[in-house]
Amino acid sequence: MAEIVPEAGESSRPGILAGVTPPNAAGPAAPIPPEAGAPPREPKPRLLQDGRDMFWSLAPLIVACIALAGLVGMCSVRPNGPRDGVAPPYDAPAALKADAETLGIPIRLPQLPAGWRANSGSRGSIGDGRTDPVTGQHQRAVTSTVGYIAASKMYVSLTQSNADEQALVSSIHQSMYPTGAQEVDGVKWIVYEGGDGTEPVWTTRLDSAAGPAQVAITGAGKGSDFRTLAVGTQTQKPLPPG
Repeated sequence: MAEIVPEAGESSRPGILAGVTPPNAAGPAAPIPPEAGAPPREPKPRLLQDGRDMFWSLAPLIVACIALAGLVGMCSVRPNGPRDGVAPPYDAPAALKADAETLGIPIRLPQLPAGWRANSGSRGSIGDGRTDPVTGQHQRAVTSTVGYIAASKMYVSLTQSNADEQALVSSIHQSMYPTGAQEVDGVKWIVYEGGDGTEPVWTTRLDSAAGPAQVAITGAGKGSDFRTLAVGTQTQKPLPPG
């Protein structure tokens, strides 16, 4: 083999063979490169790197499951179709008796046919709702109301008061006006109506030895329901006040 010598005028420096390590030289072995064509290993998904990431990823699914469970719990299957609900009980005789004692106005207990059920009641007042017959001054009026579910399954209510007619009607529905009258077994009931969707009001003044009382009927019932409640009320005497 020919001898390799440096060119003239050039100092000796590492050449092409300077960095070559002999095969049997001591030192760590060079790493073995991966096989040609082998794909690099994919990094671990970030979802599995942090527990918080997993929680926030599953949170929408958990909320959806809770909402679905709530909807399922609110529903029920009725193979025989829907049924009428039962009106909550209300002791109208006891309530009206208490109103007669407390309010000090003539209060009547309606006598109604089978199929009618009282389901609610309340007391109220109307500021400047009555005119004092002696002084002519406006004074506070009081009201006693009982709601009924008629045999037709419709709601109607009876309000008894010492208020003036217009004040009582306005306390039930605003902006109503008289449109006619209904004769019910000799008693004249004035009919008030309003705009679309406003339930009508029938009202009359009933006199007795205990004094006058303004009564009003309203609700979603039919005219026949109004008549039944009117008859059941006007034929009764006021309850004793004490």
